[in-house]
Amino acid sequence: MSIPGLILAAPASGSGKTLVTLGLLRALARRGLRVASAKVGPDYIDPAFHSAATARSCLNLDTWAMRPATIAGLIGDLTREADMIVAEGVMGLFDGAMVPGGVERDGSTAALARLTGWPVVLVVNVKGQAASAAATVRGFATHDPRVKIAGVIFNNIGMGRHQEILTEATAAAVPGLRVLGCIPKTQGIGVPERHLGLVQAHEHPDLPGFLDTAADLIAERIDLDALLSLARPALCAAAASPCPLPPLGQRIAVAQDLAFAFCYPAVLAGWRAVGADLAFFSPLANEAPPQDCDAVYLPGGYPELHAGRLAANTTFLDGVRQAVARGAVVFGECGGYMTLGEVLTDAEGCDHPMLGLLPLSTSFAKRRLHMGYRLATVLVDGPFGAIGTPYRAHEFHYATIVAEDSADPLFAIRDSAGADRGKVGQARGRVYGSFMHLIDRDNS
Repeated sequence: MSIPGLILAAPASGSGKTLVTLGLLRALARRGLRVASAKVGPDYIDPAFHSAATARSCLNLDTWAMRPATIAGLIGDLTREADMIVAEGVMGLFDGAMVPGGVERDGSTAALARLTGWPVVLVVNVKGQAASAAATVRGFATHDPRVKIAGVIFNNIGMGRHQEILTEATAAAVPGLRVLGCIPKTQGIGVPERHLGLVQAHEHPDLPGFLDTAADLIAERIDLDALLSLARPALCAAAASPCPLPPLGQRIAVAQDLAFAFCYPAVLAGWRAVGADLAFFSPLANEAPPQDCDAVYLPGGYPELHAGRLAANTTFLDGVRQAVARGAVVFGECGGYMTLGEVLTDAEGCDHPMLGLLPLSTSFAKRRLHMGYRLATVLVDGPFGAIGTPYRAHEFHYATIVAEDSADPLFAIRDSAGADRGKVGQARGRVYGSFMHLIDRDNS
């Protein structure tokens, strides 16, 4: 059975597409629809809000970082026991990475629309403009004939004839394009932010209330029946569940709490699909990885916000060290990498001792943004394969490396444009870490 889907996109970041998406997901779920959701790009924050709205896992879909077969497999996973798929775009519709030789794998929302054939509903912030918004809509609707703009939602409309002007101007500029609704300026509906984006879903002071308020707004202001009629099945055939990364072991202890929350569901599902057993533990709750695990995974997150607490949690620290002593593989990504180091300096300049398993000291006292797609090549034989094994990854952090002593570098990396970015990460014995978030193997 082919499950229909559509994509919510925008001309630019800050247009309100996340709020519209969350309200739509919640409103459809309240109707009794089994709605699955996806997030375009390497985002960790938005998918958790999606999952809270639908009570289903949200999957990332990324045309730059994922093989087409991986995307097809993830779409297959989304369609199981679902009535439709709603995907939320990233940045502006056509914004993506610099890719030599074309844009088919640039990671943009448009690239996913071209691959899947899912129609796009454009969310346009019309604060400060009226009929001029129709020119924006027409430009996006005609920019790439392979990307079908099937409808538009106007956000932040004002009083008086604003809605009428927007609707009439759009009908004249793009005949046949459906204006699905107009959302007024609202107060008190928003998600707080911090340096890596939105505050995590589980930290929201009233997440159910926020989602229900957003759903009430969308149900009142958007023609949901018209929107549902636009959805279409994906052009790419759904495939078997993918395994993006090889499992670290047979029984993998995965850190999971507010300090270690940035983990791609597709990676964990892929490990399970090939027979690995996962056991979750909370470093913040001072839990140690299970003693029968043969691997420990410390994903990214916000350990810098909880560094003092982590430094005092000796059961956690000793448990990871004991896992290393008995021969387990330990891998840390981004925040997990910092935790594997010797010292983590927080934003106030306070030093906190970490696991001391890698010769690394990091700091948030002087923040600097490191962000972008990465082509990563393995430099040491280990759980990620032989030397030379290629991966696609993403880097997004503000930490700086204060000290990095003698250890083997883990990856050689290039950016999305192919520029050499040097050697990164560390490997010492069976302990591995880097700031890269590995997403998928690379077969390009």
